[in-house]
Amino acid sequence: MAAVTAAPALHAAVIVTIWRTTGNCDEGQPVYDDTMTRTAEARATDLDAPRLYDGVRTRRMMSFVVDYALVLLLSVPAAILVFILGIVSFGLAWGLYAILLPVIAIVYIAFTMGGAKQATPGMRVAGLRVARLDGAGVDPTLAVLHGVLFWASVSVLTPFVLLVALFTRRKQLLHDLLLGTAVVRDR
Repeated sequence: MAAVTAAPALHAAVIVTIWRTTGNCDEGQPVYDDTMTRTAEARATDLDAPRLYDGVRTRRMMSFVVDYALVLLLSVPAAILVFILGIVSFGLAWGLYAILLPVIAIVYIAFTMGGAKQATPGMRVAGLRVARLDGAGVDPTLAVLHGVLFWASVSVLTPFVLLVALFTRRKQLLHDLLLGTAVVRDR
């Protein structure tokens, strides 16, 4: 029988304590296993290495341009499909044009940044990936939230959102700070 508890520590490390009862112990006596603690702390302190953030701001801007171009490219066949559906439905489906780009962008981000590589194709071209400060992986929900908060902050703050990265140690933007993520160099 195992129970897992988690508590935050310095450098956003997650200390995981596993209590287990083994045949060698008295019934109910806890045994501490710190393997997961060392692993989580190592992942969190790895994100403090300055080499991970060299040139990240420039690479992020480059990856944004690549990703934006890819989303626009993906929207062309979708727009043609909506056009054909609009003709078949006597114009009713043409209302889908209003949500076409946001839906494509959300699906794009969910499957790429929320996937195994933890990066969009533009980020991979730039040699970047998204990392959570607690050492866990980025799931599709967090990836979509990351993208939506980025677009919301850019809509409100325009390009001034990039100024936040000048004052943070990990060159994080506003949405990175809110979500506990950092964009780091992958190579």
